[in-house]
Amino acid sequence: MSDAEATFYDIGHGIAETDASQMFGKKCFKVCKGGKPFVSFFEECMVFKLVGDDHAQALALDGAHLFDPSGKGRAMKEWVQVPHIHVAHWPSFADASHRYVSTL
Repeated sequence: MSDAEATFYDIGHGIAETDASQMFGKKCFKVCKGGKPFVSFFEECMVFKLVGDDHAQALALDGAHLFDPSGKGRAMKEWVQVPHIHVAHWPSFADASHRYVSTL
């Protein structure tokens, strides 16, 4: 397991009321209430479902971009893929994503 993947699991398990699962065959964590994914792990990056200022801040990071799991130009507009070089931001984005998805 890579350092990035280990960090993904540490962050996901560190947030209450979550379950490890899969989304599109990728590792993810889901909010227990409702079972909706809020973070995923793909290509050594952590992927977050975000809106508003959190979305804009994540997308502004160098190398971050909208998540396109198919690679066919069909990006998921609320999901931002953030590279491991920004690992210091991962916990706060994960918390913001969990809060957002918990309201859906």
